[in-house]
Amino acid sequence: MTYIEEYKEGNKFYGVYLCKTKSVLKTKAGKTYYSLILQDKTGEIDAKIWDLTNAIEEFDSMEFIAVDGIVTSFQGKNQVNINRVRRAQEGEYLLDDYIPVSKYNIDEMYAELRNIIATIREPHLKKLTESYYIDNREFVEAFKIHSAAKSVHHGFKGGLLQHTLAVAKMCDFMAANYPILDRDLLITAAIFHDIGKVYELSEFPVNEYTDDGQLLGHIFIGAELIGNSVKEIEGFPKVLATELRHCILSHHGELEYGSPKKPAIAEAMALNFADNADARLETMTEIYDKAQANTEWLGYNRFVDSNIRQSAGCAKKRKSNQ
Repeated sequence: MTYIEEYKEGNKFYGVYLCKTKSVLKTKAGKTYYSLILQDKTGEIDAKIWDLTNAIEEFDSMEFIAVDGIVTSFQGKNQVNINRVRRAQEGEYLLDDYIPVSKYNIDEMYAELRNIIATIREPHLKKLTESYYIDNREFVEAFKIHSAAKSVHHGFKGGLLQHTLAVAKMCDFMAANYPILDRDLLITAAIFHDIGKVYELSEFPVNEYTDDGQLLGHIFIGAELIGNSVKEIEGFPKVLATELRHCILSHHGELEYGSPKKPAIAEAMALNFADNADARLETMTEIYDKAQANTEWLGYNRFVDSNIRQSAGCAKKRKSNQ
């Protein structure tokens, strides 16, 4: 099959894709049309069905559909005008072709995270961390394959693990360079900071917000999980438990970004910096990955609130890797 990232304007668009969303809309003239988001493992593309003829068979969102159309461009992004569509039959597609996945090996990332966990010395934090990431096989399997977001950054299989590992490594670096930081607390907070996302988002290929995700959010879910878990560990220091939960509650840094508390201890501040740094750099990585290596200015991106440009060194490196 041809993957979405491979298409260029003017290409014929043909194959089986996951219909992520389907909306029935009307033009200003009152004509009904369909607006779709199609997905494969390389990304998503906006698609339109302007003419609802007999060539457009019935289908719903979250179904695999065989489509025939043309790739166009709208506001600087690829879009597809679809002429024919039908439900795909079993055997016409492989599920793995439609699930975006981390570019890094999931088992290797998990092994690296376990090595970091092994360095935690405070006995209560170590026991808490191992109770999830070592002893709870069901949680581990869900965590390893989960995404960290519906979109924006790390919205792929293994994304939550990749993000958690990156944040933990950044926190380890900061702890080694700033003696005021309690390394064990900071590393544990990094490893748990997004644990709520396992329950906030459904698994692929859906990757949508669950009821708990919509009503509670991953920050509250994570703090609640830790609050309940520390009660099961005999002698867990009350102040330490409160500080750990504070790190989780404040890791977005600002009230307007969803944190119910702003960082009040150095470890919470360091966690916020690491979380934000990895989120933004991964966002830039994903923007670059979707762009041509020889394109300098990539346009405005609302998530980083800036007109994005590839540095000459980055473009050169990407060209050499192609």
